[in-house]
Amino acid sequence: MSATPSAGRGKLTVPDVLATKRQRSTGEGPRLACLTAYDYPTAVLLDEAGIDVLLVGDSVGMTVLGYDTTLPVTLEDILHHTRAVRRGARRALVVADMPYGTCQVSAEEAIRAALRLVKEGGAEAVKVEGGERRGDLIRQLVDADIPVMGHVGLTPQSVNTLGGFQVQGRTIEAADQLRRDARAVEAAGAFAVVLESVPREVAARITADLRIPTIGIGAGPDCDGQILVFHDLVGLTGPGRPRFAREYAQLAAEVSQAARRYCADVQGGQFPSDAESFHLPAGLRDRFPVPSHS
Repeated sequence: MSATPSAGRGKLTVPDVLATKRQRSTGEGPRLACLTAYDYPTAVLLDEAGIDVLLVGDSVGMTVLGYDTTLPVTLEDILHHTRAVRRGARRALVVADMPYGTCQVSAEEAIRAALRLVKEGGAEAVKVEGGERRGDLIRQLVDADIPVMGHVGLTPQSVNTLGGFQVQGRTIEAADQLRRDARAVEAAGAFAVVLESVPREVAARITADLRIPTIGIGAGPDCDGQILVFHDLVGLTGPGRPRFAREYAQLAAEVSQAARRYCADVQGGQFPSDAESFHLPAGLRDRFPVPSHS
């Protein structure tokens, strides 16, 4: 069961997402089902399947563009992919990542980047990594009428500072800092917060602390919603799939098999067949006889 759009509207909105937290507090609301998406056909399929939030993540750098981290992803990259996803999303809320470099220089530059994601890309919200240190920026983005989804815990844009992709919040001090980060994001006006790679117990406590929905990725089942990278979900990641991701399909094997069969058919002359070819009108065929092949 997915989140319910506001009365009279088919499109899921930021207030709808916020409402799921209130509904869950009474035991009536469903959890939010979220996935990343980077292109039009995927967005169409996920939207039709009932996914609530489509995140155009900077994970596109690792899943689609072949980078080792998310750091090389540019604002133009995110704009390009957001436009494609927005064209395919009829119901789901489309959130675009603020890529590395857009939030690190100045609030003015971050606001300009976020406005482009909304105005040119069609995003309905942006996602900002970081907790307490991003509070002022989140507040200014919200004041500029740009809805913000927060992101604390493992923040991939801080991979060099964190020393790699590691679980966060495993000590009392670190767990308390995550709680402060999440509360700061909420206080700044974010409508939801992603909790990535944190112990289940910490995520559960943060979820109980907040009035906005928590969306977990590697944070256990107690969050108000869950998000996965699409390529992890469908088996296109390869051996690097993270422990917290559940594989619901194995498209890599399917695609590989289809490509091998196609290659064999082309090389052996079995594709295309006559049925997959166009023909001249019957009265003209004699003028262009098809050569026979031994």
